[in-house]
Amino acid sequence: MIPAIAPIGHVRGGRAAPVDDAWDGVEAEIVLDPAMLGAEATLGLDAFSHVTVVFVFDRIDPAGVERGARHPRGRRDWPRVGILAQRGSPRPNRLGVTTCRLLGVAGMVLRVRGLDAVDGTPVLDVKPHMTGFDPRGEVREPAWAREIMRGYW
Repeated sequence: MIPAIAPIGHVRGGRAAPVDDAWDGVEAEIVLDPAMLGAEATLGLDAFSHVTVVFVFDRIDPAGVERGARHPRGRRDWPRVGILAQRGSPRPNRLGVTTCRLLGVAGMVLRVRGLDAVDGTPVLDVKPHMTGFDPRGEVREPAWAREIMRGYW
């Protein structure tokens, strides 16, 4: 059985609207909900330089969710690929996952940079980035995927 999932916090600050590129300089806070987490939930998190944040693309209209294939960012010069072969936001469960820099921890508030989520975005989970979870072996990706990321961060 799939458990009910509720946000553990929300993004505060950063951008008010989603824009595709130049996220690396964007600073924001993740304000954790004390109704969902105890006061010690962040204990030791400040020992990590980066966190992986799982969030909801809550501004995506469910009617606009892609369940098949499309051209990333609507660009016809890039190949039509399935939604599971790209990182676009109109995904079936509208989940985003990003590893970003952790600038600081102050109780139930995390300061981050490079989180590609906008002000008010529901946050489902935060995990410390551990290099042991990085990909093992050679990483392969198509040329269009490298191109799409050129100005993203």
